Amino acid sequence: MKIGVLSDIHGNHYALKAVLEEARRCGVEYLFILGDLVGYYYYPDEVLKLLEDWPKEIIQGNHEEMLKMVLSKETEKDRVRKEFGSGINFALEKLSVEWMEKLNDLHAFKSVTKDNLRFDLCHGSPWDRDCYIYPDCNNDILSQCTLSESDFVLMGHTHYPFVSFCNNTTIANSGSVGQPRDRSSAGSWLIIDTMNRSLVFQHTPFDSSSIIEDVKKIDPHLPYLHEVLTGVRKDTV
Repeated sequence: MKIGVLSDIHGNHYALKAVLEEARRCGVEYLFILGDLVGYYYYPDEVLKLLEDWPKEIIQGNHEEMLKMVLSKETEKDRVRKEFGSGINFALEKLSVEWMEKLNDLHAFKSVTKDNLRFDLCHGSPWDRDCYIYPDCNNDILSQCTLSESDFVLMGHTHYPFVSFCNNTTIANSGSVGQPRDRSSAGSWLIIDTMNRSLVFQHTPFDSSSIIEDVKKIDPHLPYLHEVLTGVRKDTV
């Protein structure tokens, strides 16, 4: 079985559409979605429609947690918009009650077995969805990520892809579909083939011009949100 591992879509349906089209061409049969379907950008409803017909596992990221927080504490809406853009507000406006409940009920960590391989799915790390584990992290941190009997530990959150091997476990960050921070206008994701345990990174180009224009109109106070899509900015927000 070929499994597509996607993370940090962030309401960018333009990027997701291109990634899913490539996934079909590559023979991907199943998806692992590692959180942050919402936040930053403005089309969470379109993202969920595109994923609707795919067999998949989804876990919760820190932006789903943020959405849940704003739902219970509306006074936080303006602070979140100023710091992260209007993506969470658009999720509040566009998503149905049913989808809001589904996102709120997602787990932050999940173990899944496919073809006798154990996959541990997390957003930031196995112990904290908001923990940033970068490609240059030290071996002690990687060792903490390995779990007994895990074949693969899969994560996102940083928007920087990497793969490492520790204690007979493959640890991989798939990067970001919707806001890649490692190269311009290419959604980062990966394919795992359970038949031979291979892992291949994919970088799928997408047309970012429309979403860049959207950001300039909707969140002009956060130029980072469009600059990162052109490779101008590489820091994090």
